[in-house]
Amino acid sequence: MKKLILSLTSCLICTLCQAQSDKQVFRAYLYNAEYEVFMRIDFYDESVIVPGNELYGQLPGFLGKKNNSFYWPITAAKLKDERTAELSLINDYGSEDLTATLKQENDSVYVLQQLKGSTLKVPKNGKWQKLPKTLPFIRK
Repeated sequence: MKKLILSLTSCLICTLCQAQSDKQVFRAYLYNAEYEVFMRIDFYDESVIVPGNELYGQLPGFLGKKNNSFYWPITAAKLKDERTAELSLINDYGSEDLTATLKQENDSVYVLQQLKGSTLKVPKNGKWQKLPKTLPFIRK
C-alpha cells in the first residue's frame, strides 16, 4: 500500500512540475551580448516594473540597454501560440512605438522580429544605435 501511495504521489508531482515549466516560456530574462541589450518579461502576470519608471505601473516587460537607463517598455503582449507572442513597445519618452513578435526557437534562444512602426534604437557612446529588425536573445 505504501508503494502505491508513493508511486501516485511521484506521478502527481512530475505532472505538476511539467505543467509549470511549460508556463515559464514567456517569464524570463533574455540577453543579446552583441548589442548589450536585454529583455525582462512576464507575459502571464504582467508584473514587471520598469526601473526608474514606476509611474507606468506593472507591465508585461521591457527592453533595456546594459549600463544605461533607457528602456522600451512593452505596453501589450498577446500570446499567439505556446512559443510566439505579439508585442507593442514604446520608447521611454512615448514618442516612438512599434509592433514586434517574440518567438522561442528552442529552450534558450528567442528571436525578436520587428514588424511595423519605429526602428528600435538604443543609446551607445552618445549616439543612437539602430538595432536590426531580427534580434536573437539568449535566456539567462
